[in-house]
Amino acid sequence: MNLQIELLEENSVQRFKIVGEIDAFTAPLLKERLAKSEDVEGMQIELDLSEVGYMDSTGLGVFVGFYKAVKAKGGHVKIVGVNARLKRLFEITGLGEVMDIEVEESGDHDATV
Repeated sequence: MNLQIELLEENSVQRFKIVGEIDAFTAPLLKERLAKSEDVEGMQIELDLSEVGYMDSTGLGVFVGFYKAVKAKGGHVKIVGVNARLKRLFEITGLGEVMDIEVEESGDHDATV
């Protein structure tokens, strides 16, 4: 499965729409695309995972590294569109307590974890 990453900038907020599966094969692409935003001072970033059908620990690692880099520069990362299964993945790793995560409201598109 391919991974698609679209960047929209709106009112000094960078919004990444991520579509597909995040795994060991696609995570390097995601990391590369996000890296372009992590070194900017005070960056406000939103990651939309509403169309992510699968994510493994490699994907979590990308998000953790990105979160740390943005936070170190005084920025903020918000993850939105998280379905129940992805939310559980963030929770069991303890990341749900650290990161700003918004659970998807409309229906559960049950991603495979």
